[in-house]
Formats: sequence, C-alpha cells, structure tokens
Amino acid sequence: MAQDPPAQDLMHYESMAQDALRGVVKAALKKAAAPEGLPGAHHFYITFKTEAPGVSGPDDLLSKYPDEMTIVLQHRYWDLAPGETFFSVTLHFGGQPKRLSVPYSAVTRFYDPSVQFLLQFEAPAGEAAASAAEAAAPSPPPAAPSAGEGEAKIVSLDQFRKK
Repeated sequence: MAQDPPAQDLMHYESMAQDALRGVVKAALKKAAAPEGLPGAHHFYITFKTEAPGVSGPDDLLSKYPDEMTIVLQHRYWDLAPGETFFSVTLHFGGQPKRLSVPYSAVTRFYDPSVQFLLQFEAPAGEAAASAAEAAAPSPPPAAPSAGEGEAKIVSLDQFRKK
C-alpha cells in the first residue's frame, strides 16, 4: 500500500508564524519607545539584512555591512519609532548620529540578553536561495569595529548561540 505524498501547505503556516513572531519584536520596540524607555536591564540586539527591500540608512554605513548588521538598543538611542511595518532609530556610529529604518521583514535575529530571549527568523523572501548558498560555504563572521564610549556597537551574535 503506497503512502500519499505529504500535503502541500497552501496556508503557508511557516510564513504566518514568522510574521506573528515579528509582532513580538514590534511590541518590544513599542515598549522601548515609551517615555520611560527600556525597563530594568532589558536591551536589544537586532540583526537585519542590510540589502533587504525597505532598509534605509547612510550609504557609508550600510556599505560596511553588505549582508547583515546588528544594532544594540540599550542606553544611547534616539527617536525610536516603531511603525506597523518598520522601525526607525537614530544611533551614533563613529561619533556621528545616523538614522536607520528597518522593515520588520528584514530582521533575522532579535535578542534580549538580560533574559536570554532569542528569536531567529528566516531570511526575507528572495534572499532564501542566496542564504542557502552562503550556508553551504561557511565563512568566518565579519569582525565588528570596536565602539567607543556612548557609540552604538555592532556585534556578531555567534557568541550567544547554543552549539
């Protein structure tokens, strides 16, 4: 007796789950944007695809990170504006304020180390094939520049992954 092939997911449940979890990121950013700011020791490491549609920021900054970039929202961030489909924030890079706008669909990781909370997302649509090719050929993570006092830090989350 032959088994029937697995049914095709015409509902796209995985995509719906990813969108729902991105809602957690949006809700966390809305709390951080409130007048009282981040509560307690909470802070966020947000990694996003810099080439994803809708990502905007200074070309000199985004060109340094042609694939992914991680930003930290902790003590020194300004004008955090979480919208329905994207968020914007001003951070200091090299002592200069720079504004970034990131669609939630471009976010690949959201981490709050104060409570060890991590969400990982699939690459944005259209980049999944490119990411699969990159995964086949492992490369060392890019070195993050060290940031001085009061500057945004760009870090690799590899140190926080369970191996």
